[in-house]
Amino acid sequence: MKHAEVIPILDFGSQYAQLIARRVREKGVYSELVRPDISVEELQKLNPKGIILSGGPSSVYEPDAPRCDPQIFDLGVPVMGICYGMQLGAQVLGGQVRAAQAREYGRSHLHVLVDDPFVKGLPQETTVWMSHGDQVNTLGEDFVPLATTPTCPIAAVRHKTKPFFGVQFHPEVTHTPRGDVLFHNFLYEICQCTGQWTMGNFVDATIDRIRQQVGRSRVICGLSGGVDSSVAAALIHKAIGPQLTCIFVDNGLLRKNERTLVETTFRDHFHIDLRVNDASQQFLSELRGVTDPQQKRKIIGKEFIEAFKRTARELQEQAVENHESEIRFLAQGTLYPDVIESGHGYAGTAANIKLHHNVGGLPEQLGFELVEPLRELFKDEVRKVGEALGLPEEIVWRHPFPGPGLAVRVIGEVTPERLRVLRDADEIVLEELVAANLYRHTSQVFAVLLPIGTVGVMGDARSYDSVIAIRAVESQDFMTADWSRLPYDVLAVMSNRIINEVRGVNRVVYDISSKPPATIEWE
Repeated sequence: MKHAEVIPILDFGSQYAQLIARRVREKGVYSELVRPDISVEELQKLNPKGIILSGGPSSVYEPDAPRCDPQIFDLGVPVMGICYGMQLGAQVLGGQVRAAQAREYGRSHLHVLVDDPFVKGLPQETTVWMSHGDQVNTLGEDFVPLATTPTCPIAAVRHKTKPFFGVQFHPEVTHTPRGDVLFHNFLYEICQCTGQWTMGNFVDATIDRIRQQVGRSRVICGLSGGVDSSVAAALIHKAIGPQLTCIFVDNGLLRKNERTLVETTFRDHFHIDLRVNDASQQFLSELRGVTDPQQKRKIIGKEFIEAFKRTARELQEQAVENHESEIRFLAQGTLYPDVIESGHGYAGTAANIKLHHNVGGLPEQLGFELVEPLRELFKDEVRKVGEALGLPEEIVWRHPFPGPGLAVRVIGEVTPERLRVLRDADEIVLEELVAANLYRHTSQVFAVLLPIGTVGVMGDARSYDSVIAIRAVESQDFMTADWSRLPYDVLAVMSNRIINEVRGVNRVVYDISSKPPATIEWE
């Protein structure tokens, strides 16, 4: 999609690259990550309002360090370098970069030296987050130092004649509390952006794009009930109405009342043509006796594709019989991080997208073209689109749910009875989380059924029953996560209710592991 205002971010391998893109978008300007060696010609095709050079793990003076085309600094377009990006820009424009006497990692005290549009609005003394082993050692006469820290004499700079600005610290992380001021200054004071990236504008442009792509053909969408597929379905339906048919495969591994929520929302509220394929018996039959997590995932993925294909073939046959438009397109809820992580985000192509757990392999097997209305968005932007489209809060703000469903939260063999125990326990955990007004303040919370029994005393009798683990995490990007410090009284209510109300459980434990080294899911 063409955007009126674009800020390309040259990614030199920073762990914060996606965060930089999100910070720019939060300010109302579209940004996208591009290869660090992108040519000036390719950059000019994007018609950038400004360019950002990200941080990275390399040293600019190493022979094989990633570099950008030096002509970027002659385009007349403002360039902002962050950490490695500042060092690279300073080196290209005549400065020297050397290893610092001591690696600086963590919070540091920034002192602003001069009044300049780039640092406008920053207090003279503020806190910033540093993460570097090199720093700019000397600057030519063409540079103006803007700020300093006790261990980094040149912490922010501006070039006198070229529109290059640099910071040694990381304004994109929350540990730099006034970092948003720098992004605002760069985007609006220096690049003269007007803030045209809004979810309202995105929805309008995407609806037009979907209509042009699809024409009068029909689209099928694999609906899981999760945020991404739900928002994609609602957006496509707004664009083409009855040309969309959603397929919901009930694999028997859903949370309690999940199928009812999906049917009520999409069939009754949005009046979307929804086909439900109840394949639960087939899934559970294939999973009988299987305990290996990877084997579970493979079985579930294979059975999903088969179930989806059966329903898709039935729809195709009905379309032929009824002389309706053919089904040519498959909709996916692919997001921008999926595109980046697949290794193809920088190429700007739709090929080889990371396989989504619900539709992996289907485009090739069924011969459909892809419709991916959310492929430019981050998760928080998808939620805003969902709100704009009128999706209910319990879908827009729901926590992530794994593709294999409860199969990877029932540790060991998956049976109807063990699923019953986990569903009942999980429902209590989520009910109490919502009652305590903590659902929106946590990233992912769920119950896990362990493959062990423990001794207990229930009703003056000895019991030997199952153990439920409660997992609660907080995360910005789900690549890392910390365990949530849920209040003891909330955990106590969850535990008491599970033990008293869920037949077959006599013990509840709380998972206090962070990611890494642990993962969020147990399998």
